[in-house]
Formats: sequence, structure tokens, C-alpha cells
Amino acid sequence: RQGSVAAAGNNKTSGGQASKTNVPEDFDIDMEDPETEKAAVAIQSQFRKFQKKKRDDKS
Repeated sequence: RQGSVAAAGNNKTSGGQASKTNVPEDFDIDMEDPETEKAAVAIQSQFRKFQKKKRDDKS
């Protein structure tokens, strides 16, 4: 999973410009949904762990 996400961000056209992703402009996320909040907390937690590991590796 992580490899495919990282690879998706590296798409380039022949002109060297990054290609536009296939995300629709009008997507709708229910910010009141408890599942959305759980997902946000999980993403934030993983990101904080990543930042801490990155900071600890520099020391």
C-alpha cells in the first residue's frame, strides 16, 4: 500500500510537469461522521510517529 501511494505522487508527463491526479473536484467528506474522526486521529498518530522517528534519526 505505502509503495503504491508514494509511486502515485511521482507521475510525470513527458514535459516534466507533474500530472493531475484522478481525484474528482466535487468529492464530499462528512466531517461529522465518527469514522472520519477515527481515520483522522489514526493518520495524525502515524504522522507524529514518523516525525519523531525522523527527528530521532537526525540526532
